[in-house]
Order: sequence, then C-alpha cells, then structure tokens
Amino acid sequence: MAMGLAQRRRRGGRAAPMSDINVTPLVDVMLVLLIIFMVTAPLLVAGVPIDLPDSRAKALKADDTPIQISIDAKGAVFIDKLAVADAGLAAKLAAIREARTDSPRVYVRADRSLDYGRVMEVVGEVSGAGFTKVALISEGKRERR
Repeated sequence: MAMGLAQRRRRGGRAAPMSDINVTPLVDVMLVLLIIFMVTAPLLVAGVPIDLPDSRAKALKADDTPIQISIDAKGAVFIDKLAVADAGLAAKLAAIREARTDSPRVYVRADRSLDYGRVMEVVGEVSGAGFTKVALISEGKRERR
C-alpha cells in the first residue's frame, strides 16, 4: 500500500489525482437496477386488462351504446331490461350481432350470490355469439361498519 502512495506523489508533495475508476459500486448499482426491472416487468404485463379511452377521442355515434346483460339472484337473464329464456339466449344474441354493424361492447352484470358457473355459462354464450368486447361489471368496495 505504501508503494502505491509513493508512486502517486508529485514533486511538490501534493498527491496526483486518482485516475482509475472504482467499478465495484457501479456494478452493485447496475445489479440492483436489473433485479428491480426483472421483478417489475411481469407486473406491468399481468395487470388487469382495461380498455382505456383514446386521448383523441371522436364523437360517440348513436349506435355506440353497450349491450347490458344482467343475471339476477335466481339466475334469470335479462338483455337491456328484457327477460330472455335460457334456450333463446344464443338466438337473441345472434340477432343483435347481425343487426349491429359495429362491434359493440357487452357489459355482464351478475348478482354476487350467483354461482360462478352460471355467470361463465352466460359469458360463454356471449362469446359464442361473436362478441369480443365483453366486460364484467362490479360495484366499488363497500366500507364495513
């Protein structure tokens, strides 16, 4: 160690500036950043899919209203407040799909006491009818008192 100091001194007794870079802290910081990016990158992709509006949104057309499908606590299905039998659900959805020229959004609302299988049965019928923009609607979290 004394040899290294002796070589760095100038004639005037002042130490010469250190010209080599200590790479160890740089590598430590880069490894920490790499780990942070490796942990957060999957979280950015695996989020909840949300259809966000465009910032340059155009005016809404009159036909751009979504189709609302509701399932009550007894399992009865309603399309826009109109009761539909289980057997006629696929035919009614196909008729709506043929009547609309655009690809409308479909909002599915189901009672919280319903069986998950019943909800997925209706969502399967909606998907089978050719609708691709299907969303499950829920209320915000209620405060417990």
